[in-house]
Amino acid sequence: MSIGEVLALLQGEFPDVSISKIRFLEGEGLIEPERSPSGYRKFTYADVERLRYILSEQRDRYLPLRVIKDHLEAADREERPAARPRAVPDDAPPEVRLTREEFLAAAELDEETLTELEDYGLLAAVARYYDAEALVVARSVGALAAFGLRARHLRAVKAAAEREAGLVEQAVAPLLRRRGPGAIDQADETAREISGLLLELHASLLRSGVRGALGR
Repeated sequence: MSIGEVLALLQGEFPDVSISKIRFLEGEGLIEPERSPSGYRKFTYADVERLRYILSEQRDRYLPLRVIKDHLEAADREERPAARPRAVPDDAPPEVRLTREEFLAAAELDEETLTELEDYGLLAAVARYYDAEALVVARSVGALAAFGLRARHLRAVKAAAEREAGLVEQAVAPLLRRRGPGAIDQADETAREISGLLLELHASLLRSGVRGALGR
């Protein structure tokens, strides 16, 4: 298959995929399509499945490319295809678009709590609809409420997330200014990797702080 035919096969499941994205993944060594004598890429169905695995891992598990590449290389050494993850987690479909009433039912919230979450800026509807991220936030806050933590107590968490997002934005800004081929894909991958590292750091610091608070 040509790169255009591969794109047509993948875009239904991955609307954001592009020819430049596929070329970027090739440049990073995650895929190695054959070349015709004239230099054109020739993709097999195995290449398409490999691409589908890579894109699924990025979308559903937010894994950086270096980790995905390690998984693929391990599978290659064992001469088996990498196992594809479940398409989406059970509680967070990628295409969530809920009205306010549907969202209240899905998140098991009452109107007062949802209004409180919106007032404190923890979530917001986009064009009157709520997405998967809003659903995760609502369910997490609902679970924390059992421990006496309400939306007003979580403003510090939101502020920390916004500061970390600012760090990511600052780091990828030079990549976006290049405006060359693959710049957006490289910025996207860099943002994912930095975000993953910040999440690991945040979790480690939180665990350390909790142990200190407990005198352990």
